[in-house]
Amino acid sequence: MTTPDALRAQLSGVIAFPVTPFHDDLSLNLDGLRHNLQALKEAPICAVVAGAGTGEFHTLSPDELRQVIEVTVAELGGIVPVLAAAGISTALGVQLAQQAVAAGVDGLLLFPAYYPTTDDDALLEYYKTLAAATPLGVLIYSRDSFNPSPALVQRLADAIPNLIALKDGQGDTRRLQQIMDKVGERLLWIGGAGDDAVPSYYSIGIRTYTSSIANLDPEISQLLHVYASTGDSAALAATMKRYVLPLYAFRARRKGYEVSVMKRLMDQIGLVGGPVRPPLADLRPAELTEVEQMAPLWRSER
Repeated sequence: MTTPDALRAQLSGVIAFPVTPFHDDLSLNLDGLRHNLQALKEAPICAVVAGAGTGEFHTLSPDELRQVIEVTVAELGGIVPVLAAAGISTALGVQLAQQAVAAGVDGLLLFPAYYPTTDDDALLEYYKTLAAATPLGVLIYSRDSFNPSPALVQRLADAIPNLIALKDGQGDTRRLQQIMDKVGERLLWIGGAGDDAVPSYYSIGIRTYTSSIANLDPEISQLLHVYASTGDSAALAATMKRYVLPLYAFRARRKGYEVSVMKRLMDQIGLVGGPVRPPLADLRPAELTEVEQMAPLWRSER
C-alpha cells in the first residue's frame, strides 16, 4: 500500500485526468477506456486520476465508478500512482473512498460536498470524515462553491494527517498565494484549473498540474511543465499559442465543453471519447466539423 508520504513524493509534473468513454446509448465503454489507458503507459505523467471531473464522476453510479477504477488500476497500477474521486456527500463519499481503496488505488481526490452554503466547521468535519475512511493520502479539490480561505486550509492541514495536497480549481493565483504563504510546505500545491493556467501557476512556484490535454497528447502536457519550470518563456508561449489557447477557446464556448470537446477530438485521432452524459452538453453538428478540422494538428503529434 502506498503511504501518503510516498504518494506525495511522486506527484511532480503532469497528472492525467482521463475521460470516461461512453457508447452512443451512454452506457460505459470499458474497452474504449482500456484503449485510451494503454496509450498512457509510456506517457511522461506522474499520476492518473480515475473517474474525476474530466471523467464525468458526477454522472457515474458507484458501481460504474468502481468499474472505471478497476480498469484503470489494471492498466496503469504499478506504472504510475492511480488516484480516484470521492465526495458529494459524507455517506456517499465514504462509500466511494472505501471501494476505491479495495480496488487498489494509491490515493484519493476529495470533491466538495454538493451543498454549497455551509460554514467552515461543517466543512472541516466533512473532509475529516472522508479522509478517515482511508489510510491513503488524500488531496482536497478546491472548485466551484468550495473556495476555502487560507485559515480554513490551515485548519484542514492541521486536522487531517493524511492530507497531502490541495488541488486548486479556482485559478485565482492571488488567493492561492495567500493560502500557500499561510500553510507553507505542509501541503503540496497542485494547479488544477487547466493547461491554459500553467504559466500563471508556475510563476508562483507550483510544479505539479492536472492536464486534460494529456488525453490527446501527454507529450504536449509535459512540454508545458518543462518550459514553465525551466523558465523558457519563448517556448512556453509558442506551445500555448499553437496547441493550448485555440483548444481552450473552443472549450469556453459553452459550459461543459471542457469535456465534450476533448472527447470528440479524441474520437478523431484514434482514441475513444464518445458522447457526454447530461447535464453536460454535446457538440452541435457544425462544431463537429470544426473538431474534424482541428484534429490533424493533434493527430500529427501522436
